Amino acid sequence: MSKLFYGDNLEVLRAHVADASVDLIYLDPPFNSNASYNILFRAPNGAGADASIEAFDDTWAWGPAASAALMDITESGNHRLHVLMQAMRTAIGENAMMAYLAMMAVRLVELHRVLKPTGSLYLHCDPTASHYLKLVLDAVFGPENYRNEITWKRTTTHSDSKTWSKITDIILFYTKSPEFIWNTPREIHDEAYVTAKYRLNDQDGRGRYRLDNMTSPSPRPNMMYEWIGFPFPQMGWRYKRETMQRLHDEGRIWYPVDRDGKPDTRRRPQLKRYLEEMAGGVIGSVWTDIPPLNSQAQERLGYPTQKPIALLERIISASSNPGDVVLDPFCGCGTAVDAAQKLGRRWIGIDVTHLAIGLVEKRLRDGYGDQVRFETIGSPRDLASAQRLAQDDPHQFQAWITLRLGGWPWMGGRKGGDKGVDGYFYYVGADGATETGVISVKAGGHINPAMVRDLGRVMQRDGHRLGLFVSASPPTKGMTDEANSHGLIETEFGRYPALQIFTLAELFQDRHPRLPPLVSPHRRAARVETRVSHQAGAQGNLI
Repeated sequence: MSKLFYGDNLEVLRAHVADASVDLIYLDPPFNSNASYNILFRAPNGAGADASIEAFDDTWAWGPAASAALMDITESGNHRLHVLMQAMRTAIGENAMMAYLAMMAVRLVELHRVLKPTGSLYLHCDPTASHYLKLVLDAVFGPENYRNEITWKRTTTHSDSKTWSKITDIILFYTKSPEFIWNTPREIHDEAYVTAKYRLNDQDGRGRYRLDNMTSPSPRPNMMYEWIGFPFPQMGWRYKRETMQRLHDEGRIWYPVDRDGKPDTRRRPQLKRYLEEMAGGVIGSVWTDIPPLNSQAQERLGYPTQKPIALLERIISASSNPGDVVLDPFCGCGTAVDAAQKLGRRWIGIDVTHLAIGLVEKRLRDGYGDQVRFETIGSPRDLASAQRLAQDDPHQFQAWITLRLGGWPWMGGRKGGDKGVDGYFYYVGADGATETGVISVKAGGHINPAMVRDLGRVMQRDGHRLGLFVSASPPTKGMTDEANSHGLIETEFGRYPALQIFTLAELFQDRHPRLPPLVSPHRRAARVETRVSHQAGAQGNLI
């Protein structure tokens, strides 16, 4: 069974993923694509960066965790990696970039451990740090196991760019050994080429073809024989008599005829090469044929760094087989695991936010329904574990429970001034129009009627007819009275409390808020069918 883990991927890898158990790893670490180059080299005291640049959520600042990562590398026994990291620390200093490299290096050691001897790793990054990461990968995998540096054109040029437009990402491709899984990906024939070269069609169901020379390029005395009245070429035929007979029997030889339809022995027979049998060229290392996700893309789920599924399908198809295990340790909104599921692979996804885990769960269940079987590990499964999450990490609790209730965390789950709003839900209103309700989440135990009253003011301020107050603790009578004072609203689906309180305990009693039919807060994942039965290779334990 496939597995989805909530937690730090370093800890999950060490505790849950066995040696040599994974066939393919794809990772898109959430750092460089969201960062200013200046921020990456900012020292711990803030020096070296423009003060006007705001910090961003994914920064891995230099600190005890980065120092501990370097110590882990020293203790790993990989002397080459230890020397490299110490040299980098001396060269670029103790800053966000060095912290990022240290955090990545210790994780790459673990990823190398879990990869099978025939396995591959694809690391997706941008040119800001790709040169550093390539050195780290050389130290972990060995420079002899470097295969390709793929350049993906991820966007179009920008009219406001101050220098050359930054439009590409880098994908570094390494294998664990020289013997690795490889299914050659082919280009689709260019339409202009097909029109120009494959102009013939006998209308026999075999499609278009072109003619190719059947003469030998060098003298071959044993190929100098007459063929059904056609004299041999000066250098002889390209094929033995037995092969010529087989090609003739299969109707693969074109014979020249004169105006009367009789064989024209002054000209030479030629081989028919059918378009459907001719493989395209091997896809190169510059990918311009997979467009980025625009705002109207059907597969877009609202996740800021979401990659197109076609990109992951290409990688997974080339470097794994049905039934193999694909691992994404930074799975985000789950494009890699979605592609793996679609292509009949098993998978392991890991992410450190409940927002991402919730998105992946919804994406897979929307897209595959009963076809998908996976286990989520680390997210709350009962009231006690949900209460612990509320106490330990209120922000993660807000995102988790908002998604569980069918809503969407405020600003995609990012921290910051929320103006009294923790999330939204979208429901079917009058005449089928979509309306918005507002959610307030209280993870603590100290709640009172004033908090409910504040939500009512937010509803009035922002023009929301429905509000949902979600509490980890049972409400007081004063809170219930305050919520009831807002009365009911009338919809074509019935009457609903304008402001209602919903508790964590009710969630695990399989109860739900009283709301009109909800509309997905992000694009519903398209219903898909697996290209290979999801049962392929599904027996036995995954890890």
